[in-house]
Amino acid sequence: MPRTPSTPRPAETRPRDADRSQKDILDAALREFADHGLGGARMDRIAERADVNKRLIYYYFESKESLFLAVLERAYESIRGEERQLSLSQVDPIEAIRRLIAFTWNYYIEHPEFLSLLGTENLHRARHLRRSTKVRSMHSPLVHTLAEVLERGHKAGLFRAGVDPVQLYISIAGLSYFYLGNCHTLSTIFDRDLMGAKARLERLSHMNDLVLGYLVRD
Repeated sequence: MPRTPSTPRPAETRPRDADRSQKDILDAALREFADHGLGGARMDRIAERADVNKRLIYYYFESKESLFLAVLERAYESIRGEERQLSLSQVDPIEAIRRLIAFTWNYYIEHPEFLSLLGTENLHRARHLRRSTKVRSMHSPLVHTLAEVLERGHKAGLFRAGVDPVQLYISIAGLSYFYLGNCHTLSTIFDRDLMGAKARLERLSHMNDLVLGYLVRD
């Protein structure tokens, strides 16, 4: 029977199906690695979650470790992509810093799987990230933007001079990461619900006070 114009060609459907399959695999792998770490993750469960044949995972990603790296790279792409939407270069320097602090805090709360992946990769001493040809270049625009914000703030007489944008970003991320990564033990030790709505607002306010207290000139 002749092919009608509305009938898709196999060559046209394959790339789209391949993209969808890889997305499903990466989505499933993210949940598996976040739940079980690299050592505890099982390719059988990833295949079942993604509703694909396990052989297809190996066809696209070759090994569990390569799949883990692909998940890590995708996770970093996600957070860096959302950071670009903050338009830090288009607002005044103090507002830019407030936006970055609030975004980092809320992103970590909304994406606990990201923190789980970071914890796993740190256990492996960044062995997988060192193989990546993409991750370092993803971070360059963020560092450049933050450096530009700091320079604008200094020229306006708002910020102190000589602030390292990498150190500042690590401090902002660390203020959120340590609190959220240890909230269960800290809540128990201090007998306080550190993840209640009021406590989270207090923490965000405290982080703003700490960072801007350091940056803003008297």
